[in-house]
Parts: sequence; C-alpha cells; structure tokens
Amino acid sequence: MTIQPLDLLRSNLSRVRIPEPTNRIYKHECCVSFDSPRSEGGLFVDMCTFLAFGKDFVGWNYEKTGNPVYLHIKQTNKLVPEDRPSKKPTLLAIGVDGGFDNNEPEYEETHSVVILPEYVSLPFPSVELPEKVRLAVDAILLAEGAERKEQLAAWTADKKKVSSYATNLQQIDNGVVIPPSGWKCAKCDKTDNLWLNLTDGMILCGRKMWGGTGGNNHAVEHYQETGFPVAVKLGTITADLEAAVCKCERKLLCPSDYFRVTICEVFLSFFNCYFLMICTDVYSYPDDESVLDPQLAQHLAFFGIDFSSLRKTEMTTAERELDQNTNFDWNRIQESGQEVDPIFGPGYTGLVNIGNSCYMAATMQVVFSTRSFTSRYYLNQSLKKAFEMSPADPTVDLNMQLTKLAHGILSGKYSVPAFENDEKENVATSTTTAKQEGIRPHMFKSVIAASHPEFSSPRQQDALEFFLHFLDQVERANAGKVELDPSTSFKFGIEDRILCSSGKVTYNRRHDYILSLNIPLHEATNKEELESFHKLKAEKLAEGKEINANEIVRPRVPLETCLANFSAPEEIHDFYSTALKTKTTALKTAGLTSFPDYLVLHMRRFVMEADWVPKKLDVYIDVPDIIDISHMRSKGQQSGEELLPDGGPSAISLVKFDLKRLNLWLTMIFKLALERVCPPSPPAAAISGQFSPARPGLGLPQKARPTPGSRASKGAATRRHSHVRSRAREAHAPPPVCSSASFESVLALNFEFCCLEHITPLFSPFYPFRVSSCGSKWLPLDLFSPSPGLRPSLLLS
Repeated sequence: MTIQPLDLLRSNLSRVRIPEPTNRIYKHECCVSFDSPRSEGGLFVDMCTFLAFGKDFVGWNYEKTGNPVYLHIKQTNKLVPEDRPSKKPTLLAIGVDGGFDNNEPEYEETHSVVILPEYVSLPFPSVELPEKVRLAVDAILLAEGAERKEQLAAWTADKKKVSSYATNLQQIDNGVVIPPSGWKCAKCDKTDNLWLNLTDGMILCGRKMWGGTGGNNHAVEHYQETGFPVAVKLGTITADLEAAVCKCERKLLCPSDYFRVTICEVFLSFFNCYFLMICTDVYSYPDDESVLDPQLAQHLAFFGIDFSSLRKTEMTTAERELDQNTNFDWNRIQESGQEVDPIFGPGYTGLVNIGNSCYMAATMQVVFSTRSFTSRYYLNQSLKKAFEMSPADPTVDLNMQLTKLAHGILSGKYSVPAFENDEKENVATSTTTAKQEGIRPHMFKSVIAASHPEFSSPRQQDALEFFLHFLDQVERANAGKVELDPSTSFKFGIEDRILCSSGKVTYNRRHDYILSLNIPLHEATNKEELESFHKLKAEKLAEGKEINANEIVRPRVPLETCLANFSAPEEIHDFYSTALKTKTTALKTAGLTSFPDYLVLHMRRFVMEADWVPKKLDVYIDVPDIIDISHMRSKGQQSGEELLPDGGPSAISLVKFDLKRLNLWLTMIFKLALERVCPPSPPAAAISGQFSPARPGLGLPQKARPTPGSRASKGAATRRHSHVRSRAREAHAPPPVCSSASFESVLALNFEFCCLEHITPLFSPFYPFRVSSCGSKWLPLDLFSPSPGLRPSLLLS
C-alpha cells in the first residue's frame, strides 16, 4: 500500500521543531562540505536540528540521527544586465551601500519539504501542509542564518561615536586666535598633518607612522603632558553644502521660488553644523579613536575660526584608508604586465576573503600543502568518518571542520571554472572569461577562533600569531595521540649554550615551531646601489620632488646571512655565574637539537629605532633554491667542558618587580578566585578585611583575560550557588601586601580554603599563569618578568 506524501509527513511531525530565537539555524552552507543552495543539488536543512547538508551528505545525517524531514533550498542565478555600472566607493566597507562592490550575483530561491529516505518532495508554500510544518519553514526562512551571525558577509569600519570628552570639553581662554591658513607645528617645521588641540589652541603635528612618515608625535605628546583630550585635524575642517542644498531644492516642490529659498535658508545653519561634524577629523586621545563633536562649531569659534570660510585641503583618516584600499598597487604582489591563465583542479582551490581573513587564507593554504596535514585530514580521513566521529553539532568540532576544509581545498570539487556570461552557450568553450568562486571558510574560522577574541573579530591580524594559535589548537585536539598530531612536523628543538667568563658552560633547551631571524642590513649585497639611491633621494627631497616607485632601491640580504646571524655568538651582560658567585659577561650561541619536517622562518622586519619608535624594514630577502642548515646543528656538551654548578641564588631574588603593580595583580587574582570559585569556609584570618574595588583586567594582558564560554567561566558557573555568592561578598580575604622582604613568603601562601580542583580551572586560561600543586596547596607561577635568560621556578612551602 502506497502512503500519500502528506500522510507520510504527518506521521513524522514529531521530528519537526519550530525554531526558537535562541536556536542556531544553518541555511547557507553544508556542515560537512562547502555545498550551498547554489550547488547543483541545493541544500537540505534538518527541521529538527536546523543543520544544513548538501545532497550527497544529507543521507549521512539521516542514518546518524533518524531525522527524516528536511527543508530543501535551491538558488538559481538571475539575469543581470552586463552594462550595470559599478559605483565609486564612498565608505570603507564591502557588501554594503556606499562600500566596495563585491559583484555578488542575484538569485531566485525555491523551497520544498523533502522526506527521507525516499526523497519525497512537497512544494512550499502550500496550504495543504500541516500548520506546524508551515510555521517551522517560515521561521527558518525568516531567521538570520547562524553563518551570517558568526561571520557577517559584509565588513565595515567602526562608525564614529559622540565622545563625552568632546561634549564636556573645557576650553582655556588664553587669547589664542587661529588664522585661516599658514599653519605650522609649534614644536617643529611640519606644515601638514597638523592637529589643533581644542582645549588650549596649540597646533602640533600628528603621529609618526610605521614607515617613518607622518608627523613627529608632538600632538600626542602634548596630550600626555597636559591631559587635554580632543584635537581636530586642520585641513579637514569644512562644511561643503553644495550637494546637500541641491538635493534639498529638488525635494522641495513648491510653486513659490521665494518660499523654496526661504526653506533652504532655514535649514542652512543646521546643515552647516551637521556636515561640519561628520566631515571633519576629530580625535579623542582618551578614547584613542576618531569621534564626533556635536559642538565643534562652537569649539572652533572659541579660537576665532569661521569654518564656513575654510576649504578642505587634506584627507581625513578614513579617507586616507579608503584611498589606500582603492589605489593600492596590486602589481607589487601580482604578476605585473604578464598574461596569466587561471588554473583549476585538485589543490588549486581559493579561499574567499570573508572580512580581513587574508592572514587565515594564506596560512591554511601553506598548511595544507604539507604532507602531514594532507595525510591527516584528507588522505587518511574521509568526510563521512569525520562526521560519524563528530558530536551532535559538527559545526563546533575542530576535527570535522579541518577535514571539511582539507577536502574543500584539495579535492578540486570547488575548483571549477565559473563563467561570467554563462547564459551564453558559446562562452562555455572559452577559458578567457573563466574565474573561480572559491570556498568560504566561515565555520572553520568560527571554530578555530572561538577561544581567541582577536581572531574571532573582523579586524586584520598577524599570520604568524594565527599560525601558532592554530598549531596549539591542533595539538590540543590530538592530545594523547602523538602519532596522529600533524603539528609535530613543524616542531624542533633549540639549544642555547652559555659560556661563562670562568670557562664553564651551561645548556638551556626548549622546543619551538618557528625560527625567528634578525635581518642584518649591514650584510646587504647591493650597498653601492643603495648609496646612489640615498643620494638621489636627498636631492629630490631638497628640490621638493617625490621618488618614483620604479626608482626605489631596497637592500638585498641573503637568507644565509640571517641564518648565520642566528648562530653567531651573542654577549649576555649581568649574567650571574654560579662558579664566580657574581655577575659577569657571558657568551651565548644557539643551535638546533632536532630538525623539523618543515621549518617555518620568521623574518623580524620591525625594529626599534634610537627614539623607541618602531620601524618596518623595507628589504628583500634573497632565498636560494636549496638551504643548507647543517651548520646550525647543536653539538651538545663536548668532552672537556665543565658545567656551571647548580645552587645559585634563588630565582625569586633575581626577579625585578614593582610592588604596587604586584599588589594590584594579586588583589585582582584572588578577588576573581573568590567570586568565581566555590570554596569551603575560609579561615578566620582570611575574614579580617575587604577587597578594594578592582577594575577587571587592569594591567592584565589581553590573552590573560577570561573569555565568555571559556573553560574557566563554564567550570566556575557550574559551582556557583546563591549562598556561596552572598558569603563571598560578606567575607572577602584581604589582598596580600608585599614588600621586598616578604616577597618569597607571600608567594608561598597556602590557601587551604581553596581546593586545587577549583583553582586549576580558574587559572588554566590565564596566560602566562601556571599552577604548581602540592596536595591542596597551589600557586600561580610566572607572574613576573625575570632577569634575561632566567625563568623562575617558585616552590611551595
């Protein structure tokens, strides 16, 4: 007997849920592949778990969960006119009005309800469907997808906010009157990038940029000396109303020209102040960002500035960013003037930029070019195996998302040519208009960045930091399975040999994943060309001319000299010799105790100048085809060498610390311990005082702050009880107070009322803390910066 489709659906209504606002709904991308509604088979959304699956993978979910009812979403391209004009960007954004055009095509979307395993399809919308199904489908379609919530398709720069420092600004009547032109820095000869302090009327130059350009930091130094908080950039003060008035006149449809002009005059003052506020570059030093000043007209008038007579002569900070993005010289990183053919197939799949994610894309392309990661997540692990091993929600499983990414990059399934004019049949025979759509690693980024507040943001990040964070997460995911851990292919050992002036030596060994190298500019191979270039540059600057890009000569440093510099002897001053029982000068050399399968080199391109201003080295590194690093092998202890004796001064005696900062840190740490942990009754000695309020995270590095959802917060939350919270408020332990004489005893405090099992989860996410235990005793370690080359080992009493 054949069951009717509607009867089959009614028999499975118990497996259909109406999503609630708190449910995560996936409807843009498959959880185990990069299939989307635009794929050939469309996307199937599980109407019980709200997870999405491609046509080839929805059967796996049915076998695993038994959920038979799915919402099928299919998108097809809409025809768009070829002569559609591209708009000039006016906003530093992608995918929003006024931003850069991301050329996203438009789609038509169709829906149906599908019942597995027979793939029985029912059209939607349809009044014949059960009400529960109709409500569930409507809720799924109207909800914002979890993919978009976690990683928005459009990114934009932060919008300016009104600053309280600007609205409450107190100005000093010192008789300063600012002329309409001819400005100059009060402390140097700079005549551009000038900022007017709105408190005292001082005109000073802006910050010095990374490359040595910009100002001389006089404006920010003035704030540090005086505390005057708000400045405006001269040259950006304007209120150009031509476009606004024209727009206003077009909208005022009035038979009387006189009335039209009168209305415009009424709004003229308002528009003046409004456009002055949004067009002028105002910076708040305490907020450390560009802000809006609603009273800017009055603040300028205080120093005799009539903004209506000024014209814009310089770009604002946002406009300069927009200009650099629009006019970026892509030839610096692309094949300039060469005809290149697009390539497709396995291993040639691109990653789409999902919002300042180029650091992640570059890193993952390199990682999956290695044999270790390719074997672990592609050759030796199928998508089905990873899905079967994953938890109920595969979107939060690192193993599943790494396997998904590996198959997406290496399989070639998504590396197929997409033609811009594919509606024309004859175009399909040509590859000149072919392009690759690539894959969007939204879910992978959400998983890998979940434990890191910076990488989960849409801001630009450092690829090296991401690489180290990625390896740390992979190592954690493969804990206890060293043979499966692919991160070991990057791991190597480093040995530091320290030769004391007494002739005795000591060896320090550690492991690392990157080899960080200094760049010895004095080893440049084109010194004569550099000399000529610097003379030419000085001549042109004297004449007021600029250097053309093709005239720039950069130092060329061989990689071999950078590697040799790593192994070169280095002097260590104030080294405590346990043989001489005093401080002396030692000689340190470094070598490798083991070689990795893949050696990652980090070139230190940022250096500190004499005035402590960071500078980025504009230099070429000449890399040969074959690199010989056999000379970097460490030889270990040699025959006849005598080791330095143990038993020097304790690490505590060599630690340099600030007592006020130490007290602040300990106060904050122990306050968090009492607030987050469920302790037994504290001893009477610990109830004698109250904590003074401490700002969370004050003086604490970003990585050391507890994050929502972290192991610490979750573990503590499960142990919180109302009576414990109230008792903790009434009986806080007093903050330890340190002196140089009692430093060691303070660190050796035994907090018997806090069990180790409660404290360990609290401190586990606090970098760089470690917990040393001895029964019920605990101690946060590595709180302070030791002397160079020394890491304190604090023991419990």
